[in-house]
Amino acid sequence: MTLDRSHPPLASGVSELGTESAFEVLARARALERAGVDVVHLEIGEPDFPTPAHVIAAAEAAMRRGETGYCPAPGIPELRAAAAEYLAAPRGLTIAPEEVLIATGAKPFLFFTILACVGAGDEVLYPDPGFPIYRSAIAWAGGTPVPVPLRARAGFAVDPDELASLVSPRTRLVILNSPNNPTGAVMSAEELDAVAQVLERTDAWILADEVYAKILYDVASPSLASFPQLRERIVLIDSCSKTFAMTGWRCGFAAVPEPLRHPLTRFFINSTSCVPPFVQRAAVAALTGPTDAVDEMVATFRARRDVVVARLNALPGVSCRTPQGAFYAFCDVSGTGFTGADLAERLLVEQGVAVLAGSAFGEHADDHLRISYAAALPRIEAGLQRFGELLA
Repeated sequence: MTLDRSHPPLASGVSELGTESAFEVLARARALERAGVDVVHLEIGEPDFPTPAHVIAAAEAAMRRGETGYCPAPGIPELRAAAAEYLAAPRGLTIAPEEVLIATGAKPFLFFTILACVGAGDEVLYPDPGFPIYRSAIAWAGGTPVPVPLRARAGFAVDPDELASLVSPRTRLVILNSPNNPTGAVMSAEELDAVAQVLERTDAWILADEVYAKILYDVASPSLASFPQLRERIVLIDSCSKTFAMTGWRCGFAAVPEPLRHPLTRFFINSTSCVPPFVQRAAVAALTGPTDAVDEMVATFRARRDVVVARLNALPGVSCRTPQGAFYAFCDVSGTGFTGADLAERLLVEQGVAVLAGSAFGEHADDHLRISYAAALPRIEAGLQRFGELLA
């Protein structure tokens, strides 16, 4: 008998783990660029601003001091204290430093919280459209993903009655994300109050993904963590990545209920050991230092948003609600006669414009596109010009 020695077999579950479409589209766009195509990048959720200078200086100083080795897996005390204050102050909370854990971005908190709370047959409610890692991690953990539809006609808000109808005795975790990726919608205090009343009647863990909480346009962003009846069941997540243009630094933080702190810390020890201490020193500087760079970035995003929404609404068959937060326009393309996936493919291949299909974010947005305006305005305008040429 002849054996196939080309490679050993892989674990059967590897193919079940999903991915984030933005990185797949980015890879295709980079390949086109290497072939000489001029590509407008409106796909990736990454601020096109530099990390603030004082943040970089803090990391450099820490490295010169020799802070380049291991440090405590939950995070250095200074960052846990700074993150506790950063999370607590705008939400009217009291958060002790020992409640806060530090990880390599926000994603470990998403993934490891799901792994810590969810087993075979357990149900997890998550927003749809929503960040694709939610569903991927739920399925990988053996849980049952239960999408909570966010509909354009309702402003992409969570319908509390529909949420209540989706809750079952097997619900172990509920994920909420505001400001929302991909829609840019921000839940109002009234909407959150109605959702909190539903969740109060459950015994499920709650994951509040608030990584865009500082990128807002003329609205407040209330937090589910501010409801005292839910406080002991909520993992409140934020990150340096978006707010401080630190995507590559990989530093996130979360206020974590006591029963989950040791399980999550064990996941960190088993996977990444710790966030490099010089990165954590940079994060301390970001969270406690001047906010001029952040304010300038958000003001620029607001100006870009206004241009993008106006230009999209001027295209035939396209309509776009005005996002209240984050840096994404989620436009309805149902009037063009194409699905979002069809348009995204044609825009990339025929026009050199990289965007994401709504279907990348769930089951309820096939007729949408996500367009990131975290790019220079001339490039955004060039991309929208090409979009219009495709539809002409």
